[in-house]
Amino acid sequence: MSFSSDHTLTIIETMENYISSVRPSPEIRSKLDLGYEILDQSVILFEIRPRWRNPDEIIHIPYAKASFVKSKNLWKVYWIRADRKWYPYDPKLTVKKLQDFLNLVDQDKYHAFKG
Repeated sequence: MSFSSDHTLTIIETMENYISSVRPSPEIRSKLDLGYEILDQSVILFEIRPRWRNPDEIIHIPYAKASFVKSKNLWKVYWIRADRKWYPYDPKLTVKKLQDFLNLVDQDKYHAFKG
């Protein structure tokens, strides 16, 4: 099940504001940029960059995910490991608001999201 239209609009507004505040300067965006996608009940943050061995190919590398649990009205927080699987972010498994998730990613005290 996906988000309701109102909830989706709120998520898009929050994410667009966040991405515009953390994107690299325009001069380097062809080498590194940031983006997000809404997939089912989740919001995924990713890096956008050229593939190392084939710079003509642009890849998306996910690094943080929040999944909304409607029955509990909270977001579960995940990070991705080298095996490319999502794992619960053990220091803080859930947050109440999407903005709280984005704050966790920015702080990244345990270097789980961005290394």
